[in-house]
Amino acid sequence: MTIRLPSPDGASRTYEPRPEPFRPTSGTAFTSRTVFSAAHVVADPYADVSPDSPAAVDWDATLAFRRHLWAHGLGVAEAMDTAQRGMGLDWAGAAELIRRSAAEARAVGGRIACGVGTDQITGGTLGDIRAAYEEQLAVVEGSGAQPILMASRALAATATGPEDYQEIYGHLLRQSAGPVVLHWLGPMFDPALDGYWGSADLDAATEVFLDVIAAHPDKVDGIKVSLLDARREVELRRRLPRGVRCYTGDDFHYPELIAGDERGFSHALLGVFDPLAAPAAQAVRHLDAGDVSGFRELLAPTVELARHLFQPPTRFYKTGIVLLAWLAGHQTHFTMVGGLQSARSLPHLARAYELADGLGLFPDPGLAEDRMKTLLSLYGVQQ
Repeated sequence: MTIRLPSPDGASRTYEPRPEPFRPTSGTAFTSRTVFSAAHVVADPYADVSPDSPAAVDWDATLAFRRHLWAHGLGVAEAMDTAQRGMGLDWAGAAELIRRSAAEARAVGGRIACGVGTDQITGGTLGDIRAAYEEQLAVVEGSGAQPILMASRALAATATGPEDYQEIYGHLLRQSAGPVVLHWLGPMFDPALDGYWGSADLDAATEVFLDVIAAHPDKVDGIKVSLLDARREVELRRRLPRGVRCYTGDDFHYPELIAGDERGFSHALLGVFDPLAAPAAQAVRHLDAGDVSGFRELLAPTVELARHLFQPPTRFYKTGIVLLAWLAGHQTHFTMVGGLQSARSLPHLARAYELADGLGLFPDPGLAEDRMKTLLSLYGVQQ
């Protein structure tokens, strides 16, 4: 069996799908790294909504996908960027997602951490921003999940300097019930976050970030860094107070950052582990056994797919991730909240299919091929 795939130049090429999928081995809980996958949400394709409407979520399929991640041993990072926070999923939808996923985590014994932001407001005073953060923090802590303090568009627009970030984050850390994860999301993921921590100079911003952590080390479990700059992440993690973890959010350099060096390593909180759950879990178990070469052998070939999914405009990586979830049989359709399934071109989606199939990511390669052919036919690509 073959499939004709479109290329960016308007031509097409013949691709022969891989006949057998990657078959992971089961294993015990991870011992050497803490690993979260930021999980996508599954839209309800039958809801009569527009892109401007509140998100209509298929709760059964969404929770089933989280059980899939937990079954592989990964933690779930809920209501994050991958779940389309601020790109189709509003705070009301995110709060419902947090409550449902946290209850599911308790039922199955899965690890969960949830995003805390300010997306119920678009602007306001520092007091308004603090109150918005507090509202969301209460929901996450009330659900029993670990909070992840996400970067705030409203704070980025309102803050006049580093002292405003120090005041807001210091207040939140003082009142949090337990250690949280701080999340620094770069402008490649969200242009509205340019200049976060009070400066467009990343060196200056890093110093403010570290000052916040140093003032409250007992309230910071770790930091999640999503700047796609491996050198900067390594330098930052080496300066963290003892006991504060670095969770890489670098979807370009994750194998080397998780493997680490003689001076340390990064844990992981990655959107790309949504489609890579099976090989990622098996790779980490190689690390647990001290087999660094086995870890690299499994994860290094996945980087080409990750770089493709996260190519600029990086914030649209969710489209490729949902495509792969559909092709892998985790959902019955390729529809996204906010209509974001249209955010990537057909050649981009075709290449994502090709790379994922080459890695054996589809449990049923025949199903993935049939679904990809169906999508191609809707665009007029004849087989």
